Amino acid sequence: MNASAFVETSQVYNASKSAQKPATSRDQPVLEPWVRAQAINLVRHTRALRNFSREEFGTGPESPTEGHVHAVNQLLGQLRPGLKQRARHMVSLANAVRREPSRKRYEDFVAHKHHAHDWVRGIEKIWDFYFELFGQRQSHVGQWLLSTDRIALDCYRVTYLGIGKEKSVPAPPPFTYMRTGFGPATYRRGIKLRQLGFQYNPFPLIQLPYHRMVNPWTLGAVLHEVSHNTQSDLGLSRAVPLAIARTLLKAGFDPNLARVWVRWNRETFADLSGLLMGGPCIVASLMDVVGRSPQITYHFDPKGVHPTPYLRVLISVELLRRMGFKDEAEKYAKAWTSLYPGPKQGAFPKEMLRTAPQAIALVVDALCYQPFKEIGDKSLADVYRFGQKEQRMIEEAARRLASGDDPGIVPERFLIGAARFALDNRLAPAEKIKEKFYSELSRR
Repeated sequence: MNASAFVETSQVYNASKSAQKPATSRDQPVLEPWVRAQAINLVRHTRALRNFSREEFGTGPESPTEGHVHAVNQLLGQLRPGLKQRARHMVSLANAVRREPSRKRYEDFVAHKHHAHDWVRGIEKIWDFYFELFGQRQSHVGQWLLSTDRIALDCYRVTYLGIGKEKSVPAPPPFTYMRTGFGPATYRRGIKLRQLGFQYNPFPLIQLPYHRMVNPWTLGAVLHEVSHNTQSDLGLSRAVPLAIARTLLKAGFDPNLARVWVRWNRETFADLSGLLMGGPCIVASLMDVVGRSPQITYHFDPKGVHPTPYLRVLISVELLRRMGFKDEAEKYAKAWTSLYPGPKQGAFPKEMLRTAPQAIALVVDALCYQPFKEIGDKSLADVYRFGQKEQRMIEEAARRLASGDDPGIVPERFLIGAARFALDNRLAPAEKIKEKFYSELSRR
């Protein structure tokens, strides 16, 4: 008997019983109805973990794209046959128990119920994860998330147009979502996620804290998190750490020091790539993140994947100087070292601190100004051409945003810098800048 037939038979059975004699709790059996209910529950739960449709999350541009919904449905479709098989077996066991009750059959039934429930919870966890993410698009943050989606998409476009060799175009594009009380984060395409029961993530996810969303001039984090994804999608996951190791070892660095810089490769790459895409404002956005108490900013974690915050800003300052923003680099360096003049003696590895200026210059050169065969023998600085011309575009867009005018044809990622420039130069109240930022991006 299949699952549908079992449910229908159960319903008919209940109807015929109630027609003969009204049931009461005193003469109602317990075990047989309970067994029957377990099978019905699993069948119904299996049906309820259905595919998503785009329309159920709104019909506006802020709703998930067909590509995102299709990718999630494909993931669910890979798991659903196993659940259906377990539901059918549950029905079969329930019928067997009803026909011929025995201790062995009861044990088989409850054991299967236990394992089937674990399977249900695994799929439900995935279903619920995306139901929540997609559902955010119907809330008041839907317009904001559409805006950050478009910034992330712009980052991918400039990347794949700028590289020097043909590569398959990744799809679907990154999908942003909001969380409170967390820092920015990303989950790359094709990696196993705990949130998905260690199934493969079908597209990049970018998590943005609410406090960043309400202050869009701090959204340099979008460029940073996208860069984690492009490092993987471009095939640079191995090339980047190798470039750092070879450069430092060739320069005579102690292997233990070189190993620390290699461990920092992904976060360093994301900082530098984001800066090349967004310009000087990204340094200010980074300072928003790492400018904390001296104990944290100077803290050195020998096993950490993030550069020590104190050095992290100085790495970006060095790239800013190499990009041709010498005056801006000096101002950021002065501001940073005024806040953090340096760790106390003995609180930071002496040799790490002594060699940091040389290491920073070498790492910036290796990652940004040397070619990678994976991107057609181009350097990152060639892929993301950002100079004074691009910064003037951002500043003009800032003045237009502040006055409520159309900022023009500037790329979406440049609007982060425009919002920052408008705020820092007091061109308009913060709320007006935020409103114009999101209204401009969401209408595109």
